[in-house]
Amino acid sequence: MSPGPVAGPGAGEWEWLTPDDPRLSWDGVAEGGWSENGRLPRRISGERLATTLSPNFARLAAMPAGIRFGVRTDAEELSLKVAVDPGSAPVDIRIDGALALRVEAADGRKIAVPLASAAAVQGGNPALREVEVWLPNLGYALVYGIGFRGHRALLPTERPGPRWVTYGSSITHSMFASGPSETWTALIAAEQGWRLHNLGFAGEAQLDPLVARTIRNMSADLISLELGINVYTRETFSARSWAPAVCGFIETIRDGHPDLPVVVITPLSSPDRELVPNRVGLTLDAIRKQTVEAVRVLEELGDKNLHTVDGLSVVPVSEAAEVFSDGLHPSAAGEHVLAARIGSALRTALSAPRP
Repeated sequence: MSPGPVAGPGAGEWEWLTPDDPRLSWDGVAEGGWSENGRLPRRISGERLATTLSPNFARLAAMPAGIRFGVRTDAEELSLKVAVDPGSAPVDIRIDGALALRVEAADGRKIAVPLASAAAVQGGNPALREVEVWLPNLGYALVYGIGFRGHRALLPTERPGPRWVTYGSSITHSMFASGPSETWTALIAAEQGWRLHNLGFAGEAQLDPLVARTIRNMSADLISLELGINVYTRETFSARSWAPAVCGFIETIRDGHPDLPVVVITPLSSPDRELVPNRVGLTLDAIRKQTVEAVRVLEELGDKNLHTVDGLSVVPVSEAAEVFSDGLHPSAAGEHVLAARIGSALRTALSAPRP
C-alpha cells in the first residue's frame, strides 16, 4: 500500500529526501541496482557485471538511461543535488506530463525547479501535481539529495501500466536525443503509460548471457530486443554463430517468461553497411536475414508469441538521411519517428492474445 500524505516541515521550509525514500517512485532501476549510499542508480545489477569481461559494458551499465523518479506533491519548489560527468546528457523535469525544465547538470550543481503554489486547494485537499525527473541517458549521475519546499503532501506516483523491458545498441541507448525524456523509448512509454526499463548499451549489444539472465529474472509484460547493428560494426559474430546466439538469448529469456510477447527488431537501415561485408564476411542485410531466420526457427519449435519488426520498415534506406544524424544514429527528430513506428508495432504485440 502506498504511504499517505506526509505533512510538510512548515511553510517555506525544505524537506530533503534520500533516493530510497518510499515517497519516490523509481522506474528503470534494477533490483539491487543502487551503489553504496544509494547514490548511483544502475539499470543492471553490478553484482555479476564481471561475467561480461568488458570494462566498457560495465561503464555503460552505470549510465542511467531511462531511469527516472516521480512524486505527487503540492510543493512550491523542487531541488536536486546531483553530480554528473562533464558533457553528460541533461536532466529533464516534467510536470503533469509536460516538459518544465531541461538543465545541464554540472558536477555538484544544485538544480532548483519551481513547481506550483502550495496554496492551491481542491475540496479542502492540496492540489497535487505529477512531477517526474529523468536522469541523463548519457554519462553518470550521482544523486545526493532530493528536496521539496512548502509542501503539505508527498506521495509516490502511481504507475499501474505494463512493464516494458527493451534491450539494444546505441540506437536504444539513444545518442542524439534532445533530452532523456525524448528518446524514442521514453516517448513510447509516456504515450502508452508503460513502465520502461531501458537496457540499451551503446556498442555493447552483444547478446551477453548476463543480459539474457537479467531479463529472464525481471518482472515484465512486454520485451523488445533491437539486435544486429553492433554485431556488424564490432565484427563479433560470424555467419555460423550469429543466428544460434540469437536463439540462445531468446530461449534464456523464455525460461522466465514463457508466454510474454517478445518483439525482435532487426537492424535499421544503414546505407553504407547494407551490402558491404565486414571483416568476418557479414553484411548488414545478411545479419537482418539471419535474425529473421532465428525467429522463424523458434516459432517452428513452438514459440507462439514472438514478433518481428523489420528494421527496413522502421527506417527505409530512402529515409535514412532524414532520420539519422550520421548515417546510423537517429537525430533528435528521428527519435520521434522511431517512437511512432516502433510504438505501433509494440502496441500490436502487447494486445495480441496470449497463446
